[in-house]
Amino acid sequence: MVLLGAGCGIPAASDVRVDGKGGAATEAGVISRGSEPPTRTASGTVQEVFVRNFLSAAAGEPDRAYERVKAFVAPEDKIRLQDKKGSEVALNVVRLREAIYTLNTDLTTTVTITVQQIGVLRANGTLAPPVATETEYEFGLRSASFDGGVDDDRAGLYIINPPNVLLLSDTALRQYYQDETIYFWSSDRTRLVPDQRYRPQAVPIERRVNEVVKWLVGGPSDWLRPGVVGLPDRTELINNATGGNGRWEVNLDMPSDDQNGIDQLITQIAWSLGDLPGQLELKIRNNAQPAVDLVERRNSHALYPHAASPLRFGVYDGAIHPLDFEGEPSGTVPLAPEVNRNVVSASLGLAKDRRILAAMVVTGSKNRYRLAVGTGVEPVSVLSRSSTEYSSISRPVWLRMVDSRPGRGLVVADGQLYRFDETARMYQMPLNLPSAEVTAVAAALDGQRVALIAGGRLYVAAVNLDGGGVSIGPPRELVTSLTNPTAVDWGREDQLVVAGSVGQPAIYEISVDGALETPLRTDLGAKVNHLTAYPSNRGVRAPSGAYMYEVNGVAYRSSPFERIEPKQVRGIAPVPAGVRPSNPSAPFFLY
Repeated sequence: MVLLGAGCGIPAASDVRVDGKGGAATEAGVISRGSEPPTRTASGTVQEVFVRNFLSAAAGEPDRAYERVKAFVAPEDKIRLQDKKGSEVALNVVRLREAIYTLNTDLTTTVTITVQQIGVLRANGTLAPPVATETEYEFGLRSASFDGGVDDDRAGLYIINPPNVLLLSDTALRQYYQDETIYFWSSDRTRLVPDQRYRPQAVPIERRVNEVVKWLVGGPSDWLRPGVVGLPDRTELINNATGGNGRWEVNLDMPSDDQNGIDQLITQIAWSLGDLPGQLELKIRNNAQPAVDLVERRNSHALYPHAASPLRFGVYDGAIHPLDFEGEPSGTVPLAPEVNRNVVSASLGLAKDRRILAAMVVTGSKNRYRLAVGTGVEPVSVLSRSSTEYSSISRPVWLRMVDSRPGRGLVVADGQLYRFDETARMYQMPLNLPSAEVTAVAAALDGQRVALIAGGRLYVAAVNLDGGGVSIGPPRELVTSLTNPTAVDWGREDQLVVAGSVGQPAIYEISVDGALETPLRTDLGAKVNHLTAYPSNRGVRAPSGAYMYEVNGVAYRSSPFERIEPKQVRGIAPVPAGVRPSNPSAPFFLY
């Protein structure tokens, strides 16, 4: 019996970040290295490698998924896998925990793999929540030359008694797919909202435009649907999108000729094609629109209007102070001194008209807390306070606006999620969750998506801002290696930074669907009770990987990883000799 662990191979303490985004487009028809999973015989008779390759075999274009997997299955057992075609193909993405190999007397091997179900990869590139509940699969291995009685390495191995589903490991998902970001207009049509997809790397580059347009026509991911709008009903792609050499033609059958809607669609396509250069010629029922330069369209229609490079702040002795680091810009506190008192944690934001949006947790009476909110031109000198005191309040977050509507935010108080306005009025937000106790909330840069921790589980949900209100769609739980998450923030458009445990306290970067995860810190020593990140994006070319956190009353930053010292807090009085200085706490970014 041989037991194979499923290690990730990443150092225990690391600031490594895996972006996953491709570089410049390659020549049409060229398939990048590693785009096709290994063949059945590539592993010879090395069982561990063969099983790993078997869990990669389904990767690639959906139409041939069953063909690729059946190539690994013994001829007498191929009938156990019932083929599905095209859009019906769905891959069960699993995280391999361990594999046990047991040699049998008939010289076959029984393999038992323990897995974590991550989700279902659909033909449209979305990763839906898992449907299967199995935590183990069992199948057999035999020599491909078994009938001849000769153990020939060149003949390789076969799977016998295969699982009756298509399995794909998370490692194969990362290796053989390109994670892509496409965009849908928010429900009020004021901004574009990211949606994550996976494109097989085996798809030639000249088909990338076609795949992206098909995704847009098919509509958003299920969990994102409550906060965005898809293309008009009955929109269809006429033939395939064609082109090459820097010119792309897309022909759609749309029920509407609204020119403003068509212009928004062109912007949507331009951003959904990533950094692809060239000219886009959009046709509506064969009627051509003027050709648009993709780069110029992205430059003239900002993805995140009035976004700014981040400034670091923290709390020291109950007041907000700038944090100074070499090589980084540093700001001034946008609050008047008389209101910058008794602060526990804070969130500062910039409105479209450059007003300051300040939301703070401040001390109340008898170890209780209030929410304090102030807005206006810098410096903000008047605060409104919540009418109720609470035994616990999380760091508040603002929902970023791209227009002149009043600011709105979210905060957790005594285990319940609330929205708040510029006057600190708080309104409880209903959530359809197994556990009603919410412990953390974070808002994406687009203001239309949130991450939540409730009942010790991690969720994402869409935000709908129609009609001047705020509602949150059904949350989607993310399946991750982390347990007991304690803090979360958005690190990128499609990635969360999450603190939890993997046997010991750790911080991971986790994709918005839970499939791709990268350890950032695994040597924390104690639970993280505060975490903040700057959501790097394609609008502001700031360094990625910026996050800060607090453990046991001590604050740290990443990139480089180091403790935040009192000497990096600007504007504090010198500490007398022999007196131990306070620790900076609750760091955050202003952007």
